[in-house]
Amino acid sequence: MVRFAVGLPNVGEFGDPTLLTELGVAAEEHGWDAVYLWDHLLYHDPSWPVANPVVALSAIAARTRRVRLGILMTALPRRRVQTVAKETASLDRLSGGRLVFGAGLGSIDEEYTDFGEDPDLKVRAAKLDQGLDDLTHLWERLLPAPVQRPRIPIWCPGRWPTRAGFRRAARWDGAMPTFRDYGHDLPPVPVAEFARVVDFLGEERGSLDGFDIALEGRAADGLVEGYAEAGMTWWVEAMGWWRGGVADARKTITAGPPR
Repeated sequence: MVRFAVGLPNVGEFGDPTLLTELGVAAEEHGWDAVYLWDHLLYHDPSWPVANPVVALSAIAARTRRVRLGILMTALPRRRVQTVAKETASLDRLSGGRLVFGAGLGSIDEEYTDFGEDPDLKVRAAKLDQGLDDLTHLWERLLPAPVQRPRIPIWCPGRWPTRAGFRRAARWDGAMPTFRDYGHDLPPVPVAEFARVVDFLGEERGSLDGFDIALEGRAADGLVEGYAEAGMTWWVEAMGWWRGGVADARKTITAGPPR
């Protein structure tokens, strides 16, 4: 069964926690299954506002009862893992066990260099792997623990055709593929190419039972059914300035998920 989420940036015209809360509440009211936010400290255009996604997600959690929630993807290597452990455990309890924890390397080097952090991808990858291990231990050590058992689900991204991110994701609970040659302002990924990622994850894990595979895009491209048949479990409807901005996001959310 495929579930449907709205994917909201936290930058530019979306960089307002009040707006993100409004859109998140509307998503629940109109039948969506989840609300997922981006994680950024700054963006390519320094004039753009950037909302704190943890604050925004907390507000959405407090005003909803059903939708799953998450930040896709938290740049864990530039965060202090003990703080992330407290934030996520608290969010899981505030939401009644609805949190998904997504974690990746981050996509903007300046979010590291501008704050004195090493942007080297190998360094970031090592910090991510260590951080995820530490996080699962801290969820048990630092009380109160999360509601969900055995843990809050952990999803990791990968950028196909590079395999490293998918090997990491296969060790946890879910994957969110992106593609070097497809997505956003590029053509949507063909179903056959997406299926190669699913096959790779299945080979790495041995089984995809209980494992989530989320894909972000536009339902209007007409490929959701094909992705679902190939193994997608979550469709994330992409919202942003490149597809009509806040006005389009409101229209898409109030129309409900493309079931």
